[in-house]
Amino acid sequence: MSDRSAAASKPAHEATVLPIIGAIALCHMLNDLMQSLIPAIYPILKDELSLTFGQIGMITFVFQGVASLLQPVVGLYTDRRPLPFSLVAGMGFTLLGLVLLSGAHAFWVVLVAVALVGLGSSVFHPESSRIARLAAGKRPGFAQSVFQVGGNAGSAIGPLLAAFIVVPFGQGSIGWFALVALAGMTVLWVVGRWYAAEGMRRLHAGRAVRAGHDLPQARVVLAIGVLIALTFSKFVYMAAYSSYYTFWLIDRFQVSVPQAQLFLFLFLLAVAVGTIIGGPIGDRIGRKRVIWVSILGVSPLALLVPHLPLWPSVAVSALAGMVLASAFPAIIVYAQDLLPKKVGLVAGLFFGLAFGMGALGAAALGQIADATSIGHVFFLCSFLPLIGVLAVFLPDVKRF
Repeated sequence: MSDRSAAASKPAHEATVLPIIGAIALCHMLNDLMQSLIPAIYPILKDELSLTFGQIGMITFVFQGVASLLQPVVGLYTDRRPLPFSLVAGMGFTLLGLVLLSGAHAFWVVLVAVALVGLGSSVFHPESSRIARLAAGKRPGFAQSVFQVGGNAGSAIGPLLAAFIVVPFGQGSIGWFALVALAGMTVLWVVGRWYAAEGMRRLHAGRAVRAGHDLPQARVVLAIGVLIALTFSKFVYMAAYSSYYTFWLIDRFQVSVPQAQLFLFLFLLAVAVGTIIGGPIGDRIGRKRVIWVSILGVSPLALLVPHLPLWPSVAVSALAGMVLASAFPAIIVYAQDLLPKKVGLVAGLFFGLAFGMGALGAAALGQIADATSIGHVFFLCSFLPLIGVLAVFLPDVKRF
């Protein structure tokens, strides 16, 4: 059979649609960029509205609470009733939230605004992850990695834009980012049209040919519980670095603030690289192996970090971050393989958990640091990857 004939005989739902994956990754970048503006403008809001630290904490609680808790609900609903243009509506909520935040004159208005942004995020993540899966064909790990890297890029760019735009021009300039939301809505309208036509055909075709697995429900529930525990270990460990790495470097090695920021950038860059490679490697060797290596396998590196000199510590930290970051794309796709008819629920559950665990982890680690020391926090966190031993309870799942 010729290559052309082989390609022609390949089922349509198995082909990888790179433009759709790229569009979803781009919109993930725009979505997370806009989300990351909220914590970046806390100092402005505190000064202009005379907020207390308790009120700042309430803003975070409302924003992250709405984003975390509603994602599984949205995913479960759209598993049963697909809504191809729901992503446009979700980005619309974010647009309204930003406009409202730009002119917020009272604390309650800020809470409503950030709740709208959180609602937009809760719609975006489960549905966009589903579309990435539909467009992936036989490369779901690759699609999930590209999708997640888009979010990583947005989270990194947002604070920079806040520094160069919002800080000099004030709270009102937040409204300018409504243009970013409009651009995202335009792209998502095109994606929605693809989903309504080709995506729905792929959804039905995939359900028709997907045999699933013969695992008993108890094994599936146990596996999901293990994946939740692994997600906890990953995101609390990452929260220590994203929130406190610079403080730890300054405290332990007496580096300057710019040097510490540079080392944090190197760590986050390594995390982005790990996110990119985790999915494609999982497509080749299996998701379970990637999960094993990326979480339990990183334990020796994590345990070494608190005891090394500066440069070896920075290098090993970056390597550990890269290896650990490769786990999340594999976890998402593995969980979707466990529950192939609940792709949206899985995406909403794990993205919601990632969002919530990172926030709660950062808050808890801050309390521990106040009670002990920042060095003690990093010593304790070095043991978190050992939770990866629970991966022994993960069953082998047929790859689709």
